[in-house]
Amino acid sequence: MLFNSFEFLIFFPIVALVYLVMPKKVRYLWLLAASYYFYMGWNAQYAILIAVSTLITYVCGLALDALSGKDAPRAGLYRKLVVAAGVAGNLGILMFYKYFDFALENINALGGLFSWPEVSNRFDIILPVGISFYTFQALGYVIDVYRGDTVAEKNPFRYALFVSFFPQLVAGPIERSGNLLKQVQEVPLKKLWDYSRIAKGLMVMLYGYVLKMVIADRVAIVVDQVFDHYDSYGSFELLLGAAGFSIQIYCDFASYSLIATGAALVMGFTLMENFNAPYFAVSIRDFWSRWHISLSTWFRDYLYIPLGGNRKGRWVKYRNVLITFLLSGLWHGASWNYVVWGGLHGLYQIIGDLLAPLRRKVVEKTGTKTGCESYRLTQIAWTFCLTTFAWIFFRAPTLTDALMFIRRIGTRWDPWVLFDGSFYQLGISRIQANVLLVAMVVLLLADLIRERKKQRIDEFLAEQNLWFRWLVLIFMLVLVIVYGAYGQVYDAKQFIYFQF
Repeated sequence: MLFNSFEFLIFFPIVALVYLVMPKKVRYLWLLAASYYFYMGWNAQYAILIAVSTLITYVCGLALDALSGKDAPRAGLYRKLVVAAGVAGNLGILMFYKYFDFALENINALGGLFSWPEVSNRFDIILPVGISFYTFQALGYVIDVYRGDTVAEKNPFRYALFVSFFPQLVAGPIERSGNLLKQVQEVPLKKLWDYSRIAKGLMVMLYGYVLKMVIADRVAIVVDQVFDHYDSYGSFELLLGAAGFSIQIYCDFASYSLIATGAALVMGFTLMENFNAPYFAVSIRDFWSRWHISLSTWFRDYLYIPLGGNRKGRWVKYRNVLITFLLSGLWHGASWNYVVWGGLHGLYQIIGDLLAPLRRKVVEKTGTKTGCESYRLTQIAWTFCLTTFAWIFFRAPTLTDALMFIRRIGTRWDPWVLFDGSFYQLGISRIQANVLLVAMVVLLLADLIRERKKQRIDEFLAEQNLWFRWLVLIFMLVLVIVYGAYGQVYDAKQFIYFQF
C-alpha cells in the first residue's frame, strides 16, 4: 500500500480514528493488526518473514535477559552465542532473499573464466518490500539488549508492533528500541487527543506529499528520459539528468520519511528525524550526518565503532570507514553499482582527510576567508557535485551504463541546448517545468529554515500568525491537488527506497 495511493487515504484515517477512540489497553493490538494488514497489501505471504524475524529476535532478547543476571563462568559465552544466533538468523533471511541471485551471478561469471558448469537458480525469488529496514531494526534491538542499553520486552505483541509499525515499516526511519519500543510500551499512558500535535502531524504529511507528488514524481520523468536514453544526449542534458536525480532521490526518500513521521505523530508517536537539509552539507562527512540519519547512525553504532572506529590510528580508521561504506552500498542493493557508490563515499572521506593539511596551507597562503558565505557556498557546491557524481552509479541500470554515462558527459559537449529550448523536450512541458521550479523554491525555503533556524516546517509555522499558516497550508494543498503527479502521464510512482 503506497502512501500516495487512494487506498492509503482511506486506510490511514480509519486506523487513526479507531486508534484514538478505542480502549487504551488494547490500542497497540489494533496498531499491530493494522501494520500487518498494511504490509500484506504487497504480498501476504511475506508477512511470514516479518513474523519469523520478530520471533527470532524476541526469543533472543528473552534469552539475553535471562542470562544477564547470572555469574556462571559460561554466561558471557552463552550471551555471545545468543547474539550470534540472532544476527545469523536475521541476516541469513536477508541474504537469501536479497543477495542469493547476486551471488549466483558472480559465481557463474567467475566460473565462466575457468569453464566451470553454470550454477542454475531453481528459486523464483522476489525481494520482499522493506526487508532491509525491518531486519536492521530487529537486529539493533538484540544488540541493544546484549549491551544493556535496552531491557528485553516481555510482551510479544508489543515487540511485534515495534518491528512492524506501519508508518516506518517499509522505508524507515530505522528506529531504535530506546525510542520507538519505549513509546509502544507507553501507549496506555498517552494523551492522544491533542489538536496541536495532530495538526503538526498532518502538516508534516502534507509537506511530504508536496515533495513526492509535485517534485520527485515529476522530475523523475526527466531523469528516466535521460538515463534510459543517455546515448542520445550530450553533456548538458546528462548533467541535468544527474542533478535531477540528486533532487529526485532526496525528495522521494525524504517525502516517505516525512509522511511516516507525520502519520506517527498524529497517533502520538515521535520518530527520529531522517534528513536534515543534506544538500547544505559542506563536506561528505557532513552530508552523512544529514542524509538517511537512521541508517548512517545504525552503521556507526553497530559496525564502525565495534570495528574500532577512529581509536586505533589513522589507517585503521580509514579501513573502518571503507568497510562501513562498502557494506552500506551493498545494503542498498545487490549490484556492483551500489558497492561502487558506497565505496566512493568512503574514498571521498579518506581523501578529504588526507588532503586536509594541504587545504589549510592553500587557504593560509592565498589569504582565503573561511568564515564568509562565499566560502561556505563553495563548499556546499563542491559537496553537491561529489554526491551527484556518485549518484550516477546509484541510478544507472548497470556499472557499464554508469561508466558510459560519465564518458559521454566528458566527450559530448553541447552548450547550445541552454538556449534552444531542448531542456523542454525531456518529457515535461513548459508549464510542468515551471510548476516544478516553483515547488523546488518551496523545498529550498524549507531547507533554508531547517538550516538557519534549526526548525522543521511544522515547528516554523507553529510560531507564525494564523493567517500565514493557513496561507501556506492552502498553497501546499493546491500544489498537491492541482499539480500533483496524476493520470496516465504522471502515474503515481513507488518510492525509490521500497526496493531496498
